[in-house]
Amino acid sequence: MKVLYSMLLVSALASGCVRARANTTPDAPLDVPEPPPREVAPNDVEPPPPVPLVAEPARSALPRPSAPREQPKPEPSKPEPARAEPPVPEPAPEPPPRTADDPARAPTTLQTTPATAEAEVERGIRASLTRATAELSRIDYRALNPDARTQYDTAKRFIRQADDAIRSKNLVFAKSFADKAATIAAQLGGR
Repeated sequence: MKVLYSMLLVSALASGCVRARANTTPDAPLDVPEPPPREVAPNDVEPPPPVPLVAEPARSALPRPSAPREQPKPEPSKPEPARAEPPVPEPAPEPPPRTADDPARAPTTLQTTPATAEAEVERGIRASLTRATAELSRIDYRALNPDARTQYDTAKRFIRQADDAIRSKNLVFAKSFADKAATIAAQLGGR
């Protein structure tokens, strides 16, 4: 029986080798079809005409005052009797340009807040500063980590800058600094 099994096995293996053929590559290259022709639509759109430049508005330059020129005096051809001519006044020398430090005339402040609402805006800023100061006074500086100490110092600096801005009537900066100080103080107080 062993012989029968071995013969069947050999015949099965031999029959598989007889039918199987190795695939070979063809000797001729494959026929690749040509790519389709490109169809490019013509661009019939004309570019827009160039836009002319806008004329510069007329400038109304004020004429610069020119220094008076000294006219050469015509020499008299005949000696005339001496007349008392009034002396020609010499132009006064121009004053030196003023600087911002000049106490005689301080530069005007540009005011963005109407004068009627200025007091109310200042009250609101002072209220924000009071809240921020109160919040910071409740915080134990020694218990803060280094980052929180930096934030605490920043809030204190914003409060000082807001006070300086109020004194110089720069309410826009004062409000900005006061809001920043109040925000930082509230965040530090919530820790």
